[in-house]
Amino acid sequence: MSDDGAEVERRVLAVLDGLGVPYELQPIDPAFADTAAYCERYGVPLEHAANTIIVASKKEPRRYAACVVKATTRLDVNRAVRRLLDAAKVSFASADETRGLTGMLIGGVTVFALPADLPIYVDDKVMALEWAILGSGSRSSKVRVSPEALRRLPGVQVVPLSVGG
Repeated sequence: MSDDGAEVERRVLAVLDGLGVPYELQPIDPAFADTAAYCERYGVPLEHAANTIIVASKKEPRRYAACVVKATTRLDVNRAVRRLLDAAKVSFASADETRGLTGMLIGGVTVFALPADLPIYVDDKVMALEWAILGSGSRSSKVRVSPEALRRLPGVQVVPLSVGG
């Protein structure tokens, strides 16, 4: 797998095309792929950025899930996610685990084109946005899309996941 993320990005675009929701792929400098840096560099309000975070149960066999939350909120790992995964302890997956599971690098992780058996939880606050900036599977671009695209993904659960604004 190459580090440029081009193959994953192609899969992501194929998924987006199949959802029937307009989207815009925005090429970016990979040095600004992390959310706060991207928003500052490209003049996008942080309130419109959403992060896809891979979480894992602590005990073996480890169970994973993808969680989508606004960049202005904090993922409630200790309550909401722990309850959803029915696990005693949950933590953020490491960068290596995330890449192994998704094929994506931190800063480019997106909810689109994830493994079919990975549960996807979207924070209800994300769904209130008119549009959101999400990863594209690559650190070289971002996707601007209506949250309706998230709702159309198979198996997505929209639930309260976050703490804060």
